[in-house]
Amino acid sequence: MASARLRRRIAAVVGGGAVITMIGFTAACSTDSGTPEESTTTTTTTTTTTPPPLSPTEKAPNPDGPGIFTPPVVAPQPTVDGDRDRYGQ
Repeated sequence: MASARLRRRIAAVVGGGAVITMIGFTAACSTDSGTPEESTTTTTTTTTTTPPPLSPTEKAPNPDGPGIFTPPVVAPQPTVDGDRDRYGQ
């Protein structure tokens, strides 16, 4: 019982040490990207332009017919003989 408890404590200490080590490496290896020493002020102006006129979209050759991108529907072949009403008989 004490051996299992000791193993858990050791695992917790090792895991905590690993987390603290990762935090230390992250803090040590990060770079400071501070603000620039000289700040410059830029002024931007925006102009509005009118959008181009809309063009009609393409439609199917026949609006009442099927879509040109719709594949034809093909029924699967029958798998059971017409004389049988149950499998295996």
